[in-house]
Amino acid sequence: MSVSLSFALKAVLGLALLGVIVLSVRARAPRRGLHGGDLHRLVASALFLYAAGGAAWLTHHLALAVVVYAAGIATAALAAWLSRGGDGRDGPDEDRDGPPPDPGPGEFDWERFERDLRDYMARSGDPVGV
Repeated sequence: MSVSLSFALKAVLGLALLGVIVLSVRARAPRRGLHGGDLHRLVASALFLYAAGGAAWLTHHLALAVVVYAAGIATAALAAWLSRGGDGRDGPDEDRDGPPPDPGPGEFDWERFERDLRDYMARSGDPVGV
């Protein structure tokens, strides 16, 4: 069984692009993400590459279209990976906005809860309505 060169190149490119996409989802998130403006420019670049690839395809420059589409896909995957990064603030998770993560079953720290409740009650004074 012989495989044509064209099919082999398509298969290698397809596997490479699949690898890039999987890496953008499965790789460890970067410590710092891009700021909103930089991320928007990166996504706009990917969209521009898609449009340029479409123009090359419509003008029957198929090899150029494949290369430009592949660059657009890689750029979009990079943007997806960078968007998973942190918000750029340093410090422990307790300083972040939003509720703390939900502990799994059997992992709730009751001693800390009671200590925090006692501290809160001592700071707040008399309860309302009593």
